[in-house]
Amino acid sequence: MEIHTKIAALAAQLGAILTNKSFTITTAESCTGGGISYALTDTPGSSVYIDRCFVTYSNDAKQALLNVREQTLIEFGAVSEQTVIEMANGARAHAQADVAISVSGIAGPSGGTELKPVGTVWFAVDIQQKTYTFKQVFSGGRAEVRLQAIEFILEKIISLINQ
Repeated sequence: MEIHTKIAALAAQLGAILTNKSFTITTAESCTGGGISYALTDTPGSSVYIDRCFVTYSNDAKQALLNVREQTLIEFGAVSEQTVIEMANGARAHAQADVAISVSGIAGPSGGTELKPVGTVWFAVDIQQKTYTFKQVFSGGRAEVRLQAIEFILEKIISLINQ
């Protein structure tokens, strides 16, 4: 599997920032299926800042591994701001990391609704227990939505950590 060149460059840039700040990072991924952690671990030396990451595709996995509350999933759904906040908080706590990224979305080709069309992705970034959330609606097929989501959150976290 070859990583998209821009994603690889962003992952390497983030890795350098994490190393410089002595931060560790974890991911909690749903629709990206481990793509963010794959990009991060493709960078040589990533073991300095990554100990563990989570792919929690099902609601059961989100609950069991990240402590996402069943009530959150029932009330707001897996693709929601509330769920990605709980995913990021759970991942950061379980990995004892300084930084956590979470992502949950509808990559398609099916699964969308009028309120949450295909391409809708929610993100949370938790940096030392301060949480930021973002929602994007990407276009294209399943692979394009996933790649755009990975690129978006890597760019966003670099910006946030550098603030």
